[in-house]
Amino acid sequence: MPIITASRPPLQDPPSTIKDILPEPAMLRELAQSPTGWLITFEGGDAAGKSTQLTLAAEWLQQRGFPVLTTREPGGTPFGQSIRSLALNPDTTCCTLAELFLMLADRAQHVADVIQPALSDGFVVLCDRFNDSTVAYQGAAGGLDIHAVRECCSLATSGVQPHLTILLDITPEQALRRISHVRDRMERRPLAFHHTVRQAFLDLAAQEPNRFRVTDAASPEWIVAEHVQRSIGALLGLTGAA
Repeated sequence: MPIITASRPPLQDPPSTIKDILPEPAMLRELAQSPTGWLITFEGGDAAGKSTQLTLAAEWLQQRGFPVLTTREPGGTPFGQSIRSLALNPDTTCCTLAELFLMLADRAQHVADVIQPALSDGFVVLCDRFNDSTVAYQGAAGGLDIHAVRECCSLATSGVQPHLTILLDITPEQALRRISHVRDRMERRPLAFHHTVRQAFLDLAAQEPNRFRVTDAASPEWIVAEHVQRSIGALLGLTGAA
């Protein structure tokens, strides 16, 4: 029996940056599948009040007849919950790059299993943390290249981007005083780390003013809620919001 051999293709140089393996923008748009729903993300430092305001916003929207899905990162899927337990465990030791890939793995699964299907079904998706947290925590405060982190986030989300981002801004000193439970791995970071995170969020908001709405999270809860409702109402075309 004759031996058939296949010629081996010439070796290619490895990609010099993550951009070299990213899909083209048109492909990312196709992957995003033109969602019919709305993705609204809540960002800010630890103990800024994101979970509280997200819950209040969900109730407000449901009262007005909107189908709402609330979720969070990390931990929006069973797979992601395992990552959350690992990433936030004070006993976990890992470098910032490993931490980045944990967050990206969580997000990729979260978008595929939860966010994208909900958007395609017309839901208003309210998500506690998304790409901006990765840029702020692992990028700016963690010392990784912010441009590379952004590219990795784009790959993980298949091009899905928030329509609106609520940034709950508060000084780390004020926020961390709110914590009454045992602090997790992120909350235990030095105060300087949290200040860098805060500034990174403010920088992101300044770069994308059309997407971000910055709210003073040190204000009373009901005042913050009104600001959030007005921002969401403007996005969804609700007159007389809040």
